Amino acid sequence: MLENTVREKYTRITNTLIKKQLSITTMESCTSGQIASLITDTEGSSAIIKGAFVTYSNEAKLRCGVSADVINKFGVYSMETASEMAGACRSFYDADIGIGVTGTLGNMDPGNEDSVPGEVYFAIATRYGTESWFSKVPGQSSRLDYKLYMADLIADALMEALGMECDDN
Repeated sequence: MLENTVREKYTRITNTLIKKQLSITTMESCTSGQIASLITDTEGSSAIIKGAFVTYSNEAKLRCGVSADVINKFGVYSMETASEMAGACRSFYDADIGIGVTGTLGNMDPGNEDSVPGEVYFAIATRYGTESWFSKVPGQSSRLDYKLYMADLIADALMEALGMECDDN
């Protein structure tokens, strides 16, 4: 079951962050805090998570430090915006790692004309720079399944960034 696999990955990630004394934060839109929730499901996570943002609206992204110029030039659903989100939350919380996630999961976003269902962008910012990804999410049976699908992809990217071995599931 995907949920169990994802939870196991985030337990490993959180324990690795604790061991390495690395802090993390997230700015999530379409995953609506799922990544932060998975991180905090592990005992001792308060040592490494400094806080998190759920920025469902464009206004929330702007208030949390995402550049209006980036959103206007590239769109709210873009690798550039995901990168801005990762950098903004990392900077706000002075964290070692920032994760930004933006996109549209199962249906159109009536507030953003550029939304394409199933297109999600995410980024991981560290002191070494920011890397971003695009994912075309296949249809899922529930909102939770969409979030878990993305959480799994983000976990693999985060594990790679941390030098951890990823399980091929």
